[in-house]
Order: sequence, then structure tokens, then C-alpha cells
Amino acid sequence: MSLLLHHLTRRLSSTSAAAISAAAVDFLEPNSPQELIFNQRVSPHVPNLIHLNMEMKEMVKSGNLRDARKLFDEMSERDEFLWTTLISGHVRAGECGEALDLFRLMRWEGNVRMDCFVLGCVLKACVRLGEELGFGEMVHGCAVKTGLVESVYVGSTLLDMYMKSGRVREGRKVFDEMPERNVVSWTAMIAGLVNSGHAYEGLMCFSDMWRRKLHCDSYTFASALKGCSCLYDFYRGREIHAQTLMKGFDACSFIANTLTAMYNNCGKFEYGFRVFRRMRNPDVVSWTTMISAFVREGEVVKALQEFMRMRESGVRPNEYTLASVVSGSANIGDLRWGEQLHGHVFRSGLVRSAMRYRDIVSWSTIIAGFAHGGYGAEAFQYLSRMRREGTYPTEFPLASVMSVCGSMAILEQGRELHAHVLKVGLEHKPIIHSALVDMYCKCGSLKEASKIFNASIDDDIVSWTAMINGYAEHGLSREAIELFQKMPEAGLEPDSVTFIGVLTACSHAGLVDLGHHCFDSMASLYHITPSKQHYGCMVDLLCRAGRLTEAENMINTMPQERDEVVWSTLLRASAIVGNVECGRRAAEKLLQLNPNCAGTHITLSNLYSVKGKWREAADMRKMMKSKGIDKEPGSSWLKIKDQVSTFVSGDMRCPEFEFLYSVLDSMTARTDETLDDEDTLLCIG
Repeated sequence: MSLLLHHLTRRLSSTSAAAISAAAVDFLEPNSPQELIFNQRVSPHVPNLIHLNMEMKEMVKSGNLRDARKLFDEMSERDEFLWTTLISGHVRAGECGEALDLFRLMRWEGNVRMDCFVLGCVLKACVRLGEELGFGEMVHGCAVKTGLVESVYVGSTLLDMYMKSGRVREGRKVFDEMPERNVVSWTAMIAGLVNSGHAYEGLMCFSDMWRRKLHCDSYTFASALKGCSCLYDFYRGREIHAQTLMKGFDACSFIANTLTAMYNNCGKFEYGFRVFRRMRNPDVVSWTTMISAFVREGEVVKALQEFMRMRESGVRPNEYTLASVVSGSANIGDLRWGEQLHGHVFRSGLVRSAMRYRDIVSWSTIIAGFAHGGYGAEAFQYLSRMRREGTYPTEFPLASVMSVCGSMAILEQGRELHAHVLKVGLEHKPIIHSALVDMYCKCGSLKEASKIFNASIDDDIVSWTAMINGYAEHGLSREAIELFQKMPEAGLEPDSVTFIGVLTACSHAGLVDLGHHCFDSMASLYHITPSKQHYGCMVDLLCRAGRLTEAENMINTMPQERDEVVWSTLLRASAIVGNVECGRRAAEKLLQLNPNCAGTHITLSNLYSVKGKWREAADMRKMMKSKGIDKEPGSSWLKIKDQVSTFVSGDMRCPEFEFLYSVLDSMTARTDETLDDEDTLLCIG
């Protein structure tokens, strides 16, 4: 009987790859004819591997991994099915470290033949751990050595591992060398390229798959739509949308969610809203996508209305939904709504009064808050603290700190951040790419900004806008306008921020007619309503050209509330050309808005003095004195050993001010002695 069992066990071990594949998918069905015959022939006192396989499979399915491992350890003989069952069970349960330990033990025993399914499970564990790429490469070597690398299952999991680890070159090599590819392989390749910042290559891969007339599933379409979203490619996204309709995939919730996000990201908000409205049962991702889109569009009231509809529909908001709504409330300064949402967050248990665990989202949020609020030093401090506490920064906090470098013109620290993103492989992320261009432009290093911009494969509106604004701000108006005119060739449409850059360029170059044409085209061609900033650019353009009457008329007819910026622009221009009446009217408007503005009083006083109106100039000075208005002193900053210090004349806020002033007095005294010596020498001569 034992001889028969040994013979059957050897037969099972030498089963063909196809039979093993079938068995590994679902092992053997209970009560199958083969199992019944085998059980009848083998004595119940003899260990039955097939019976043990079934028993362990049921334990693993029920989540009872502890008893499964205990049974496994008590076995004197274990085949590849038992190993695969236990390893895959640990992977599904999220215990990937235990799965890798089991695979090491399996390799150490040496008498168990590996199959494609156990290798696939181990590779999935490496992907989920995210830190075991070296182990994954070792498994890759095993697959090559055993020939299992030619399995489409092993090839697909290898491809997925490399792509999710950011090793695009190795993933591409695995894909190119696969003798057989299925929809999983193609989708892993497309998704990997898109998620690693190579959206254009991902769409080219999707086009290649489509030309070969290969079957695409819903995940393939979702990955391609995400690529269109990254590239802001509305037209290609609309074509893929049509394909999903023909295939009947539009009913899938994640396809609909990806479509909504794609249209919103491409600036076609009404299309995204239409897709959302057609969903039968929108889930939390659907609602969050639309609420976030409303907040980005500045439609905070509509975002709050959608949030209420979401609650009424019975869908429970998650932390991302609540973060979007809280952000919207902050944008409109509605403390009442913010406090209500804060209370809801506490009741839902999503946050505690003191954060014991800080994830990447919370770190990114606090760093972005400091960066956008003008607290650059604090943003850097929290980035350093984040790394010390073991959380590795993603592209979002790094982009926030890069904006600080641009705002404060700290080029060296910006270069250090650039080196860091190159080291960790984040340079292809669109948000990092645009942040680098913007940072170098604001630091005055247009050569480096242009180099990064020109090296980009994927065109996006943010990088183009940053480059146009950089050229415009540094007086390179011709380059800014030429780049603006090339946007249609790249398949991009300018947004409202782009027009601020091109109008600034027209202003610096004195191109009044072109500026008027661009301003008029905003509404007529691109359906963009000019904002207060655009009107400010036009007022600056007309003032620089000396056309003060037109500038004043534009201010008086602009639909938005007139602020200090446009009136101060007109006042400065009036002072330059000596137009007292226009300057006086502008100053009156400014003083209505801010009666204690020192700059307005001083500029108008100087204008009166230049035109010989000494009495009016003296009256302005007296008015300043009676109001107790002093000119605000200018400030400077100095960076020493990564520490930025701000100071003004006579400043005593610095903790070391006594030492600094003593050194300054010493330097002044030495300068006086030197001058005295020079005077003596001159007298002697």
C-alpha cells in the first residue's frame, strides 16, 4: 500500500504544467470522482496528501491561518500544492512577510518543485511589501533558471512588480521578452507607464494593443483614460470613452469614476458632471471626485450641496471627501461650515484630537499649508521632521517646498531638492516637473528651467504656463509669446493662469494690440471669464503705454470690485507721466479703500512736488503726520547654513542683536579710523 502511495505521489509531482495550473487554480473539487476513487483505495491510516490539501485549503479560505500553519508544520511530507496554498493564503491576508519566510523555507528544503503559481504569489508579496525588490529580483532569477519565466502568469507578475517599483526599464524588458502576452500583461504595462509618469508611452502602448485587435478589459480602458487625464488629452479621452460605450464598460463604477476625473482634469467640467449624473449608484469615489472638482473650480457652495446630497443618498464620506469639503470651507472663509465638518469628522472616528499616527496625507497637508501661507521656514522644518520620523516624502510635499524655494528665491536649496527627486526617481511626476520649472523660473535661472521644460516628454498645461510666466516676468516677452503661440501644436489649451503670463509679456513689450487681442480671445475662443488679475494686467499694459484714459475707463467698467492693485497701478503711471488729475482721482479711490496707506500719500505728494504744486505736497505730508502714518521700512533676508534670517534697519528682534550691533560698531569704528588715516596722508601729501 505504501508503495502504491509513493507511486501516486511521484505521479502527482511529475504532473504536466497544464495539470498543475488547473490544480493550483482551485486544487481539486471536493467529492470529485478522482478523489473518491483515491480515498477508497488508500487506507485511512496512511497520510493522504490530497485530503490534507483539501483540509488546508478550507482552513486558508476561512482565514484560519494559524491552524493551517500548525497542520502544515506537523506534516512529514509536503508537496508544491500545500506550499502554494499556505503562501497564497498569507499573501491574501496581507501577511506578506510571512509568505516570503515560507518561500525561503521551501527553497531551503530543496526537494519541492516550484511552479508558476507559487512564484507569482511570492512576487505579489514583494509588490505589496514595497521594500523587497531585491527579493523579487532573486525570484526573477529562479524563474529564469527554471524556465518558468516563459509563463504568462509569472511574466505578468514580474512586469507588475517592476512597474510598481518604478523600474520602468526592467519592466519594459520583461514585457518585450514575454513569448506570450494576455490582457493582464498589456494592462500592467499600460498602467505601469501611466503611473510612473510616462503617460504618453502608456497611451502608445494602448494604441499598439488596439491595433493588434487584442481584447481590452475595463481595467485596460481605465488605465488609458488615466493617461489621457495626466496629459490633459481631452480628444483622445473622448475617443476612448466612445470605445467603452461600444464595449458596454461605461456601467462599471471605476470606469465612470475615471471618466469623470479625466473630463474634470481636462477642464471639461460639464462633461464630467454629465457622466456623474448618469451613474445609477455612485460610490464614495464618484462623489468625492465631483466634490473635489467643484472645490477646484471655486464652486464651493455647489460642492457643499453635493456633499449634502451624498449624505442623503446613504453613501458614507471617507477622509478624502471630508478633506475636500473642509478645504472648500477654508477657501471661502466659512468658519461655521468648517466647525460643523470638524465635529462630523470627530463623530465619524476618522481623526483624534491629537494625531498619534501621521500618514503621508497629513504630512503633505501641513507642509502645503505652511508653504502656501508664506511660512517657508516652517515648511522646510516639517519636511525634515517628516523624514526623521520615518515617512518618506512623495511628490506632493516636495512640490510644496519647491514652491517655497521659488517664492523666496532660494536657488541652492531648490537644487538640493532637485537632486533628491532625481535620487528617488520622482522627476517624471507631472507635479514635480512643473514645480521644478516654476522654481527655477522664480529663482531667475531660466536656463535650467528651459532645460527641464524641453526635456519633458509629456506636455502639460501647468509646465507650459510656468515657462511662459517665467519668460514674461524676466522680460523675455518674445520667448513667452512664441511659446504661447505654440500651445495649439502641442494639443494644449491655455487656461486663466496662462493668459496672465502672456498679458504680462505683452505689457513688458508694449504690445498693446496683441494684448487686446489675447484679452478678447479669452471669452470668445476659450470661454474663460477674465478675472480681476486679467483686468489688472490690461490696466498695467495701457499704463505702460501711456494710455491712462483707456486704463481708467477699463478700471471703471470692469465687472469685479476695484481693488488697490489696479488703482495703485494707475497712480504710479500718473506719477511717471506727470498727470496730476488722473493721479489725484486714483489716490482718492485708494484712500477710500485704505485711508492709512503710506505709499499712496507719498506717491501723490511726490507727484505734486514734481509739477510744482508745493502747497498740495505739503498738505499731503501734514496729513500723513496728523494720521501718524510712517513709511514702512524695507526688509532683507540672509541665508547662512540653511537658516533664513529676516531683518530691517534698527531691528532688535534677533536674539543675538547685542552681539551683532557690537560687531557693527567695531566695523564702523575701524572704517572711521581708516578714513582719518587717509585724510592725514592727503594732508601730508
